[in-house]
Amino acid sequence: MKGRIIVFFVALIMVALPGLGNAQNKQEDTVTLKEVVVTATKTEEKRSDVPNSIVIMDEVDIQESSAQSLGELLANELGIDWRTQGNYGGAAEAIDIRGMSGNATKVLVNGVDIKSPSLGLADVGRIPLNNIQRIEVVKGSDSVLYGSGAMGGTVNIITKAPKRDKIDLEVAGGYGSQGTSYLSAEQGMFLKDDFGYYLTATRRETDGFRDNGDLDHNDVSLKLVLDKGRLWGISLYGDYIDREFGRPGVKPPEGTQDYVNSGLKVYNSDSASLLDRGSDEDAHLVFQFRSMPLEWLDFKLRGDYTTMENYNYTRYVDFFGNLPGSKSWTTNEVKGVEGTVDMELFKGTSMLLGADYKDYEWENKGVNLDTTGAEVSGTESVAVADLHTNGIFAEAQYRPCDYFKATAGVRHEDHSTFGNEVLPRFGAIVTPWGNTVFKVSHGKHFRAPTPNDLFWPDDGFTRGNPNLKPETGWHTDCTIEQGLVHDTIFITASYFHWDVDNKIQWEPDSNGVFTPQNLRSYEADGAELGMRVGPVYNMTISLSYTYTDAEEESRAYTKQDYGFPPLIPPDFQYSWVKRRAIYTPEHQFKGHLTYWTGFGLTSIATVRYVSDRISYRTETDVAYPATKTVTYTLDSYWTVDVKLEQRLYNHWLLSLQGNNLFDKEYDTYLDSFQDQGTGKTTVEGFPGAGRSVFLRVTYEY
Repeated sequence: MKGRIIVFFVALIMVALPGLGNAQNKQEDTVTLKEVVVTATKTEEKRSDVPNSIVIMDEVDIQESSAQSLGELLANELGIDWRTQGNYGGAAEAIDIRGMSGNATKVLVNGVDIKSPSLGLADVGRIPLNNIQRIEVVKGSDSVLYGSGAMGGTVNIITKAPKRDKIDLEVAGGYGSQGTSYLSAEQGMFLKDDFGYYLTATRRETDGFRDNGDLDHNDVSLKLVLDKGRLWGISLYGDYIDREFGRPGVKPPEGTQDYVNSGLKVYNSDSASLLDRGSDEDAHLVFQFRSMPLEWLDFKLRGDYTTMENYNYTRYVDFFGNLPGSKSWTTNEVKGVEGTVDMELFKGTSMLLGADYKDYEWENKGVNLDTTGAEVSGTESVAVADLHTNGIFAEAQYRPCDYFKATAGVRHEDHSTFGNEVLPRFGAIVTPWGNTVFKVSHGKHFRAPTPNDLFWPDDGFTRGNPNLKPETGWHTDCTIEQGLVHDTIFITASYFHWDVDNKIQWEPDSNGVFTPQNLRSYEADGAELGMRVGPVYNMTISLSYTYTDAEEESRAYTKQDYGFPPLIPPDFQYSWVKRRAIYTPEHQFKGHLTYWTGFGLTSIATVRYVSDRISYRTETDVAYPATKTVTYTLDSYWTVDVKLEQRLYNHWLLSLQGNNLFDKEYDTYLDSFQDQGTGKTTVEGFPGAGRSVFLRVTYEY
């Protein structure tokens, strides 16, 4: 660990050395139909020429936000939700779009998928905000271009790059509630002619708002650029992320007494676990080549390498009151390559052709611990899997006139475990007036089970399911976008429908063992409405509302007489029940106000409302197997975040922010807790973070 910290500070010093240049005052911008987006078609297109609903954020939007992480930042946008297990320091931040779970969102950094292949989720909390130049969110099925997992939408994070004739330097530090500290630095420039670099480094620490909710995070990144203009260009991007954190679990019921076992305090009234720990080590390397040798021909090639290692240390109290445990290491190694050719065949008609290949190597190592925490000899286990996918895709665009455009695409994906899948997508755009756009997109999506889903070793509590089927379905998106009063008012409204067959969901089976299962059906209808006004009178206001009516069809457990010990007859037939989708709010509202003065003070306020969510637990009257399903409701909640930012002497920025200003209590997920003193088992929540305050000082030069 010490070596990693030394590497971090060496990088920090390297960033700060070339401190030359002038500060750049950030100006408020507007949302227009002419904004350029790359993610939706893998080519540069105006927003008005993309048939999907889109969210675009730049450096100004990021700075003028009270969000402390990328998950919080995206959760303030229309149709996007942010989910964590309690918001503690190391909690993974998953992005849900339109009610689809986090594993249905494809998250890219510079075009490369950053999700954990073993979990199927991308933890956006690992990505530092100071490394981001631009974020593009494309809602709706994007499996044609991005393959498995791009079901609810695609988030592409484009990192900062050097600018010609400008030297960027920024150093920032801050301190806040719960012992939270922050230190970052970034520096970029063109060294000579066409060669440039951009380097960033970040360190974050927090004690967390609950016991054993601490986080120690370090990251560094470097982007090298050789830019020969339109003729050709090369970039090489690499990053390294190291995190160590506690895993506090749910918050026990009020009045829970401290529990000590073998001289170790296992839990208290604040955290269900004071011993469980975790760590992550991620590294990415991305090489990109682009060339436009002819006016009508654009060629791109990308190669990438990803390595991820997740470590988990777990202790638990067994049936006899002992304190055994386990250690596990899950390693993912991904190698990929992609090439695309974009051709303008003749005026108004273009064709994108592409192919990609990915190889996944997965390994899970585990060992049991005895009641003292020592490794138990002979309990070591190793599970490995090697998967690969390759896809061929094409998408055509046709614009016969200024008022109409049609798109059609198809992908053929070959998965080493699940065979072939053909994924079509269609779109249409109607522009009756210059500032009015009607969009329709309809496409098929696909998600293969992860190695964890398939091969997780049976430890008595969890196990994989090799009989899983892949998820498939369709997503329809109808959107209207309208610009008014010289684009100072921007309005967007969407209707969406999606369905998923064989949705994969981890649930307790009839014997209480958590295992992934295919739901019979999973679908939703919903609507989005967003409006942005400004800048006008030194002010910008954004309002958004999302309605989602989502249902799932799952197994219904009913009481049966199995005898003792409880055994499931091999010919037992489960019944099925339709129910409201788990953890999916029907209503979400977001409001954002930015006001700035002539003397450099900017005030930002953000309000978020999330309606109640439903969860289900299988329970039993006496012993396993399960005899009933019980419904639990997580209450609705409001949060209010405020930020004040003052620019001083051009180069300095002083900011003070308060998150969850009114200290609202809410839960994000549920899990069971057993009180060892009373023997009672209850279902408790992972609490969201309470009020926090953070002061930050930034120097730009």
